[in-house]
Amino acid sequence: MSEETPCLSLALTRLQTAGHTNYAIWVTKAPVPDGYVHHDCEWPPELTRQWLAWQQMFSLAMGPHLPVIHDNVNLEVGFLLEEWSGTPQNIGGRLMQDLGISLWQWLFAGAIGKTLMQGQGVAIGQGKALRLRLDIRDPNLIPLPWEIMQPGAGKQAISLNQQLLFSRTTSDVDPLSIEGTQDRLQILLVLGESSYPAQDTLDLDAEAATLSQFIERRTGQANYARSHYPVPTYVTTLLQPTRGQLIEALECSRYNVFFYAGHGTPAPDGGLLYLRRDATINGTELAQILVRNQVTLALFNACWGAQPDSYKTLGEQAAEHTIPRSSLAEVLIHHGVPAVLAMRDSIADREALSFIQAFTEALSERMPVDQAMAIARQQLLTLYKFNQPAWTLPILYMHPEFNGELVQVLGEGITELPTILPGSSATLPQANLRSLQDRQRVWSLQGGLIRIGRHPTNDVVIQERWVSQEHAEIFYRETFTASSNGPNYFLRDFSRYGTLIQDSQGWRTVHRQEIPLPSGTQIKLGSSQGQILEFVIEE
Repeated sequence: MSEETPCLSLALTRLQTAGHTNYAIWVTKAPVPDGYVHHDCEWPPELTRQWLAWQQMFSLAMGPHLPVIHDNVNLEVGFLLEEWSGTPQNIGGRLMQDLGISLWQWLFAGAIGKTLMQGQGVAIGQGKALRLRLDIRDPNLIPLPWEIMQPGAGKQAISLNQQLLFSRTTSDVDPLSIEGTQDRLQILLVLGESSYPAQDTLDLDAEAATLSQFIERRTGQANYARSHYPVPTYVTTLLQPTRGQLIEALECSRYNVFFYAGHGTPAPDGGLLYLRRDATINGTELAQILVRNQVTLALFNACWGAQPDSYKTLGEQAAEHTIPRSSLAEVLIHHGVPAVLAMRDSIADREALSFIQAFTEALSERMPVDQAMAIARQQLLTLYKFNQPAWTLPILYMHPEFNGELVQVLGEGITELPTILPGSSATLPQANLRSLQDRQRVWSLQGGLIRIGRHPTNDVVIQERWVSQEHAEIFYRETFTASSNGPNYFLRDFSRYGTLIQDSQGWRTVHRQEIPLPSGTQIKLGSSQGQILEFVIEE
């Protein structure tokens, strides 16, 4: 998956001059030269009926949302569901299947369907999945559950298929500015204000500890046979932070995942997240912080993160109007966040926890974000069944330039690994890090890795204000090459201010990059005023 994955991108918008039920669908990116086709179509009354029935049965909090109204469609509450007989479970399964098939047949009609088949053929020929992205430019169609589309009865839904990796996207975006991938999952977990009555602080502490420990434990037990070399996962928690505390946490360490759990509401500028009772942050403000600090994936367990805002008009033309590009997910992607995972509707805590566990475990196995999404969605389907809405609630948006890689992928032909092999019995050369101000302070690199920073969970804790919480790490990497001269130790910087390294040219700054680390190298963390550390490889 680290090589270029075949991608098919579709755009969907309403034809303003042709009538309120007329739409255009066209291909904006295709894996074949003749795949850039266009198809005009009309929204059928039956799809409106099925969408209304879906809302009557499955929507938890929102009122009826009608993207297209036909005069000949009966809109009486309860009328649509009476057409199906049997138990509620049978009705739910029938409704999901029928709406999923209708959406598929409408979107992939004509030349669009032919391009999809060509793209799948190319992907199969290359032994890869086909990446499918949908850019919905009519805000009225965003609330529909496009993730349930399926080609026919008994066929797999598009968002469950690991050979057809589905996500939503938007073309109105700032360019990506991510500087490569990392070899770990570094998660900032923010627990904000609950939508329920005031939550006891002790309960919040326990919830944060349980969630972070479970994520780290599950990812630490990832399937080696499937992923070869799972990446380590680290979770840092913030409990109801102020805006300043949130910004400081993101700027002091390099996180590739931002995870928010708490209350959220729709708003025109990307919704509002309630960090605490007296502190909120909107999507536009959060986007600037995440992009500036190189966060790759933003994940939200909050209501309405994937829903646009709306407003009502009164009088004879009374109606509810959806605001374009107003959902939290769209705003973050617009500003250059590579991937955003948010909820289409309210989701129960136990369902959200099951999803997050499966999703982060798949990410730790070096899977691209959209493949991890399909696996986590399958977990929800297994636990809560096809006719329950849980598996349809998480919505993934991906930047059109993002290849889905959150962590380093070990592809064919790779001759070096990010660190020593798990379970390796090889004897590593002994290396130490020591303080030149206090000769009694010496730290050994146990297992070929040592982490340095201000946070107490680091191996080397330096309490200086210019040192980041997770500042840097020194590690051993086996290169397996004949040209390798001596032990292969490296320093990787994650910090806000960088790491100063002394070489033959004097002191130079290494900032958010990786460099070889010869024996005898002197190091300062974050400032020229910092204490001097020396790295030594024992003979």
